[in-house]
Amino acid sequence: MATGLHWDMTFEHLPIRRIDVDAPSRWLGNGWNDFKAAPRTALAHGGAFVLVSYFIVLSLNALGLGSLVPAVAAGFFLVAPILAVGLYDVSRRLEAGQVATFEDTVLAFLRNVPGLATMGLVLMLCMAVWMQVALLVFMLFFHATPPALDHFLYGILTAPQAVPFVIVGTLVGAVIAAAGFAISAISIPLLLDRDVPVLVAISTSVAAVTENWKVMIGWAATIVVLVGFGIVTGFIGLAVTLPLVGFGTWHAYRELVG
Repeated sequence: MATGLHWDMTFEHLPIRRIDVDAPSRWLGNGWNDFKAAPRTALAHGGAFVLVSYFIVLSLNALGLGSLVPAVAAGFFLVAPILAVGLYDVSRRLEAGQVATFEDTVLAFLRNVPGLATMGLVLMLCMAVWMQVALLVFMLFFHATPPALDHFLYGILTAPQAVPFVIVGTLVGAVIAAAGFAISAISIPLLLDRDVPVLVAISTSVAAVTENWKVMIGWAATIVVLVGFGIVTGFIGLAVTLPLVGFGTWHAYRELVG
């Protein structure tokens, strides 16, 4: 008779390939080739991101919550992978020699509704945690609710506690972002491409990041730079940088997963 219980918290993951430091350049190069192969579809997806970004910013400003724009912009990195399902499908179709139309890729989510919906909920939860933590960090240092954006920029960021506030917020955000990146780096393209359980997809993504952590840090930094550039250009640049990152992510998945 067994005298105790054995808990095995490890999850199965698909075989992972070791990659070289030049891999992110290849992914972006292949992503750019996909962009040129389906420019209208790519720009349609990117343009939709731009419009949604303007809607969110205008809505927050109208509600007097403009100071949340930086936090929401940071949280966007957490949920962006699920929003790029159509872009992954563009690369998938081009790889298979098929035509990639905007209408087809809009329906890409239907290829695996349970798995992709579950991952969407997971990433939305990550963003909700980030928003709550960001608010708590702000209240810890300023003992108030966030002000309007203009006062936030010219009042809060010039306050004596601004430096520790920014440092703590950045460190906390980095931890949450690292966790979000690890679970979503390739899990969503994997769920789009193969019939695997969500936990296997997440475990495979985490394994890909941890086994190639130096290269994946570089890839994550590349994504931040490209998306950040899109944001600081008044969101217009997102029309190009987001499709490029989405296409590159597909090629990252194809090279990483055996």
